Amino acid sequence: MHILIVAATPYEIAPTLQLLESDRRYASVETLVTGVGISATVFGLTHCLLLRDRPDFVINAGVAGVYGDHFELGAVVHVISEQYGDLGARDRDGRFMDVFELGLQSPHQFPYREGRLVNPDAARFGFLPSAHGNTVHTVHGSADCIADTLAKYPEVQVESMEGAAVFEVCNRLQQPFVEVRSISNRVEPRNRDAWQLGSAIDALNEVLAHMLDTLLDSSTARRIR
Repeated sequence: MHILIVAATPYEIAPTLQLLESDRRYASVETLVTGVGISATVFGLTHCLLLRDRPDFVINAGVAGVYGDHFELGAVVHVISEQYGDLGARDRDGRFMDVFELGLQSPHQFPYREGRLVNPDAARFGFLPSAHGNTVHTVHGSADCIADTLAKYPEVQVESMEGAAVFEVCNRLQQPFVEVRSISNRVEPRNRDAWQLGSAIDALNEVLAHMLDTLLDSSTARRIR
């Protein structure tokens, strides 16, 4: 089974990169470090899927912030839906209007379902708690903008800068995928000292190793049968 791990930075998957280099069992696992943000992820992943050997499965891995108390720091979650949280316009009163309110996009037009990007194979990884993601160009760091976001999108639980890009590319290209995120911080007035980045990265890569073994073992079992 050919697996592609996609991450924004090498730091988030550093233990997995070491594992892949040291163990030949993972020879069919490839990595792609896209760079941070939506545009870098769209370009890097699309280029890889269209111009290189198509993987059987894509794993998007990284850290994320959590809104409120949905998850503890260090928890690893399976993001089952995504949205672009800051794609739209500000009205004269400061209210944010997304592309659906502006009439620029139908919330039911592919690849959207009721205004969200959804993973059609979400049930495949039921061993992780599921989460709804919010993808932004600028991470939230003030109380007012966080409150505005939660008032408009009360369903969102985690925040990243790349998740929706992976959802859109993979859905449009009919590429099986999963997004896993480890919680490194709370989405709150910016407080870098409270982040637990190291432990979040360790937890993320432990889950990645388990997922790789599960996917590769199941692939081997299918070939033997």
